[in-house]
Amino acid sequence: MTIQDLIKSAAAALDAVSDSARLDAQVLLAHALGKSRTFLFSHSDDAVSGDDRRVFDALLARRVAGEPVAYILGEREFWSVSLKVTRDTLIPRPETERLVEIALDIIDAHGSSRIADLGTGSGAIALSIAKERPGCSVTATDINPETVAVAKENCRRLGLCNVEFVESDWTTALSGRNFDLVVSNPPYVATGDGALAALAFEPTGALESGPDGLDDIRRLAVAVPGIVAAGGRLLLEHGFDQGDAVRQLLASAGWQDVRTWKDHSGQPRVTGAVRG
Repeated sequence: MTIQDLIKSAAAALDAVSDSARLDAQVLLAHALGKSRTFLFSHSDDAVSGDDRRVFDALLARRVAGEPVAYILGEREFWSVSLKVTRDTLIPRPETERLVEIALDIIDAHGSSRIADLGTGSGAIALSIAKERPGCSVTATDINPETVAVAKENCRRLGLCNVEFVESDWTTALSGRNFDLVVSNPPYVATGDGALAALAFEPTGALESGPDGLDDIRRLAVAVPGIVAAGGRLLLEHGFDQGDAVRQLLASAGWQDVRTWKDHSGQPRVTGAVRG
């Protein structure tokens, strides 16, 4: 069977479970062959060996069962770098790059700001900021030691030396510290939300946050002032329909200059505020 034949048949098998069936088939086949997608295009008539076919079939079966491509490959691109991901971490998403963009606009490009990323997961946000602002110090926290281990490995792979990792339930282990900026992509999906079915392979604890999806944001709104210097800032990612509620929560907790930014799809996605 040739490369183009395999891609065609695999795409047909994936059509019911993926909105990008052909792309998924190409990515998985390239991974099985140890080649690039460009190689597939230029060698579309090449025959695929039996051993390579068996490797590909195993990968394809996992995708047909609904497992995300990122978990199958063990990596995901975010902010132009490849990050290791496992079932202990959420898969970084393009929407979260908007949070990084806003943070970088706030941080002095030549300064030495102290930044905390709460609930770091794979380290996507913390490592992207640390890479772009090497003069800053970044502290990344997560409650799950296995998750912290993944983030540390990603840090080593990127060769960054301005990031520290702390096992912590949000701000608990950071008592007595003062940061200029705190960022977080906390859980914000309501328990029982129908969207969770499509996220079944990802860690529930990093997704669900109570009946309205705001339990963790409520906690952060009142806890983060304890670790932010006067005039320091907080940035939170949230659901597209939660902007009003998040602004109200922050204002009620005493935060000032509360505002919301839209993502590149035009949806309210990040809300920030200043500590008075």
